[in-house]
Amino acid sequence: MGKRFFDCAFSLMVLLIASPLFAICALAVKLSSAGPVFYAHPRIGLQGKPFGCLKFRTMYRDADARLQPLLIANPALMQEWQTYFKLKEDPRITWVGNFLRKTSLDEIPQFWNVLRGEMSLVGPRPVTQYEVTHYLKERADSILSVRPGLTTLWVTEGRNALSLEQRIERELYYVLNRTFWLDCKLIVRTFLQMIFPKGAY
Repeated sequence: MGKRFFDCAFSLMVLLIASPLFAICALAVKLSSAGPVFYAHPRIGLQGKPFGCLKFRTMYRDADARLQPLLIANPALMQEWQTYFKLKEDPRITWVGNFLRKTSLDEIPQFWNVLRGEMSLVGPRPVTQYEVTHYLKERADSILSVRPGLTTLWVTEGRNALSLEQRIERELYYVLNRTFWLDCKLIVRTFLQMIFPKGAY
């Protein structure tokens, strides 16, 4: 209950203080390319419950449709996707989206997910059903036993420079060793990461 209260109080404070920045980001996304301002990516949350993980849209509107043809035509990109589940030089990202990702500003809308009880400030990052089925497998129950977080351990320890397997190892470590003070430390580290981005794309 204490963690939930802290999540709600902190998220509400951030949304109120950052509302001008929120508006600027929304306007920049809208003006940079056609499509909605927000993108709700299907993710799996606490106890396997699906939810829409909110972000400012950082890709072109047809990004999902472009992915498979892009990977099929580029074996190197296919290998990178299978290792990191991301592309360092992703042509589907808009120029505004690239800035939002490097500074993590694209994730500000996830504070709404926290207020709605779908996420926590700190926890394992929300995963897709594909990741649950093909990567987490028997480890899924442990990672899905707590609310997914807006930030977590691997975000402050290399971020996208880590392979998917390395990220999973850190998620499991957090689940088994989580404390309020660890959460506070990771929140501070995340803000520093936003100011001095490293490994973000």
